[in-house]
Formats: sequence, structure tokens, C-alpha cells
Amino acid sequence: MTLESRRIFGAASLTAMGIALASLCLLSAPALAAPAVAARTAQPVITPAPVGTTAEPAPSAKPSPGPVDSWSVPSSAPTATPAVSTPAVPAVPTVVQETVMPWSLADARALLAFIKGIGAEGLMPADYRPDTLAAAIAAGEGPALDEAASKSFSWLAEDLRDGRTPMAARVQWFAVDKDQDVNPTDALMTRALASHDIAGTLTALDPTYPDYAVLKDALASTPVAAVKTRSTIRANMDRWRWFTRDMGEFYLMTNVPEFQLRLVRRDKIVRTYRTIVGKPGKTATPQLAETVQGVIFNPTWTVPQSIVKGEGLGARLIGNVAEAKREGYAVTKAADGTITVVQQPGAKNSLGLVKLDMPNPHAIFLHDTPSRQLFNAPFRALSHGCVRTERAKELAITLAIIGADKTPEETVAISDSGIYTKVPMARTMPVYIGYFTMAKDITGSVATFADIYQRDAPVLASFNAPRQLKTTQRTSAEKVVAIEAPGA
Repeated sequence: MTLESRRIFGAASLTAMGIALASLCLLSAPALAAPAVAARTAQPVITPAPVGTTAEPAPSAKPSPGPVDSWSVPSSAPTATPAVSTPAVPAVPTVVQETVMPWSLADARALLAFIKGIGAEGLMPADYRPDTLAAAIAAGEGPALDEAASKSFSWLAEDLRDGRTPMAARVQWFAVDKDQDVNPTDALMTRALASHDIAGTLTALDPTYPDYAVLKDALASTPVAAVKTRSTIRANMDRWRWFTRDMGEFYLMTNVPEFQLRLVRRDKIVRTYRTIVGKPGKTATPQLAETVQGVIFNPTWTVPQSIVKGEGLGARLIGNVAEAKREGYAVTKAADGTITVVQQPGAKNSLGLVKLDMPNPHAIFLHDTPSRQLFNAPFRALSHGCVRTERAKELAITLAIIGADKTPEETVAISDSGIYTKVPMARTMPVYIGYFTMAKDITGSVATFADIYQRDAPVLASFNAPRQLKTTQRTSAEKVVAIEAPGA
């Protein structure tokens, strides 16, 4: 944290408002502000916490953010989060059915030429049967050409749109990519054949995030003999295809191995924040695409039963109200004997002073921490899965202003009140948790990052194996384990 940031977020509310206003100036634009003000018919509801001992609601599943309209404004202020489930993943995924369409020789030749140059995109021409397609072209138009060209186009479109890496090799991948819904393969092939622009249709599937183009350039400039480096570049290019192609106008992007969070507008970094992520092993941070639905100031934390019961905290505090209060806990005992311990808002709360509400079935979210000195450590895989965020108060104030139409004065007053307050977002913001071992760092330079969770190996192995047929599976098949404890 810079000296200026420490000064701003020390104790004075007026200086906190100053940074909030500065953030607002950086983020605001007529294209965002005008329609948002026109569409909004009610102020967002500020929801106070229930009486002291009540825990925060359990997170619910929901779809990942859409590809474009990520700053939609509801016709009225949200008063409750509707229960929406993620797209169902079949218990036994089925192979995606392929369609055969009639191909002209000219279009088939254009497809073959594109396949021969696909190495520039980090993919392998051999995966898309160039020899079979060339033989069909030599034999002339007819059913054999239609079958060969349709199959080659479908496989190539699927890999450019969704990534070549099969789901089994994507460790803890839970971000549902909407691109195959927006651009189904049949529609892509129909469009390509109608326009006779095979290359243009396929090239349009490239991720829009600037890092993809940077990695593509890095691949082009890396000698063929540098096999390991080229493999790492290709694997990370593919990781960008796993996410939705267009991430939206405003979004949060965190790269776990880099220990950094970015606040992004139109694919340009506005602010960066150091992060602390999950420890390797069972508490590793998964890869997600979720939505920030609210900003929670002065959060409470319901202590997990592994601590309440397993470590004896509940038994120690249940009969000692004064001690519980002194330590910042509210304790209750249910009729069945279950003891609930809720840590109250305050500087020592395990979630710190703010939490971003991003409901998901993994109980992963971004939050502050009372152990801010840990942001100075070079290795910051220290949490139980959630992403602790440097200068979280600054980020929360910024989001409340631009996403919930709060004034700096209102937001700072809420923050300084010490009272649990949830500020719902009128404009929801996507948040992406990615895992890139080679990418552009926050200074704009291409850098490599330690593979802290050993997730590169299965991706690289899949690239060295024959291409697998795509299935209906949309996320990792690993068992989802909700992570209870927010801190190390």
C-alpha cells in the first residue's frame, strides 16, 4: 500500500471520501451514467443485519455473469436475491452431437488454409484432420467433403470458443462459459457458409481480453526449440478460452498465482489490489465466474462448527456472557444443544471491515482481513479458500458508489458506523477468479508465476494427448466442498 493510500484510509472519513471520489472520476462515463440514472426508479435498499446472533444467509447457487450486459439496472431496487440455479451438469455427460452441412470446394479450401495456420493460436493443426479434409477436397464436392469439412470446422470452432482442454484436466474449474450458448456450433457453421468468410467467423471467437493477444505475440516470438516455454504459453492461452469471451464493461479479475486483483473497465486496469488466496490442498481457491450482488460493511462471521465444537470455543463461551462480549462474540444455544457463535463487526473480525457478497455454492468471496501485514509477504497462499483483498475498504466504497448509486458521504458513514450493513448493487459486477501461470502482470509486462496448486500438469498433459470429443459437461466434476473458515 502506498503512503497516500495509508493516509487516505487511516482514520479520517473526509480523506476516505476523497479516494472514493477519485475512483468515481476514473470509473464514470456518460455511456454508463446516463442510462443507469434514467432506468433506476428506486434507491437500493440498505439492509441492516438481523439481531446480533443471526448469521449471514447461506450462499445460493446462481449462473455466472453474462457476456455483455453485466451492468444491467433493475426496474426497481432489489429487495431480495431470487433463487437461481446454475445450469445442470449431467451425471453422465454425453458427447456433443455434430451437424453435417453442405460445403463448397472454395469454402473447404479456406477452412484447410485456416487449419494449417492454427498453430499461431496455440492449437495443433493435426487435431482438425487436415489430411482427411485435403483428400475430400481432392475428391470433389459431395457427402464425403460435407462430412470431413463439417467435422473439422466443428472441432476447431469448439476449441477456439470453449478451449481445447477437456473438463477432466481443469482442476477446480467452476466457471460456466456462456459462449457456446451465445454462439452454438451449428449457428457458427451456418454463418460461415452463408458469408463464405470461414477465417473471419473463426477468428471472431478469440477472447477479447488483451492478455490473450499478448500471449499470442509471445508465442510467435518464442523459438520453436523452447518447448517448455511454448507449452506454458499455449496452456495459458487456452485458459482464456475457458472464460466467457466478452467479460463485460466493468469487472473484477483476480489471478490466483499472481496474488493480485484488478478492477477493470473496458479491459483496461483501473485499480490493482494485492490478494491472499487459499493454501495449496483442500483449501485451494477454485476458478469461478460469479457476480458481486452487494457490498457488506462491518460484516459478522459465523464461526464454523469445526471451531465451535471441535476446538471447544462454544463450550468455553456459552456460560460466560461477559467473556464472549469482551472477545467480540454473540453465543446462543439451540434446543437440540447446538451452540452457535457469531463474531460481531469490528476491527478484529475475521472478515475485516468489508465483504463483497457474491453468492456461490463454494462459499468463496472477496473480503478484508485484520491481518493486513500479510499483504507484504511475497508468498500469499495462506487462506482457507476465500480471497482476502488489500485496501478492501477502498474497493468496497468504490463499488458502492458506482454500483449502488451511493454518495461518498453516505458510503463513508455506513462504513464508519460499525454496524452490519448490506448495500445491494443496482448494477451487478462480474468477478472472475482465474489461474494463469503466464500472463501480463499489473505493470503490463509478460511474466510467469509459480504454479502454486500444480494445475499446469494436467493441462499440458491434455495438449500432448489426442484431442478429446467435447461433451455436455460444463464444469469440473470434482466434489464441491464449502469452505467454512475465512482466515488462516
